[in-house]
Amino acid sequence: MFIEIDLESKDPLYAQLKNQIVAGIARGDLTPGESLPSVRALGADLGINLHTVNKAYRQLEQEGFILIQRQKGVFIHPEGVAPADEEYKNHLKKQLRPLIADSVCRSMSEEEFVNLSRELFREFANGEGGE
Repeated sequence: MFIEIDLESKDPLYAQLKNQIVAGIARGDLTPGESLPSVRALGADLGINLHTVNKAYRQLEQEGFILIQRQKGVFIHPEGVAPADEEYKNHLKKQLRPLIADSVCRSMSEEEFVNLSRELFREFANGEGGE
């Protein structure tokens, strides 16, 4: 697993880590049941605080991406990620709202926004989605 943390980014380190793990799952780089490094090991490898890794892992566990088992380790959820339901779609809508508002403020057309979204979606669907 290759994770690159940008210490100069405005995005919090835990969010960068979380987003890269989700992207790895979406691309198929990380498969159901695959083990991930321990909190301590990943923190040491990336040179970041173990509490930062723990926060990312806890959020990933809450969202159903990973499974944390005491004494056994951290794994990509063996059953895969749950399909989108109404609750997820409502959550997604809340996340998209500020992005769309920002795009409208910057005079981006609906067509440009949709085309950009489609391009990114296809990259992940084809196992290419990167940062």
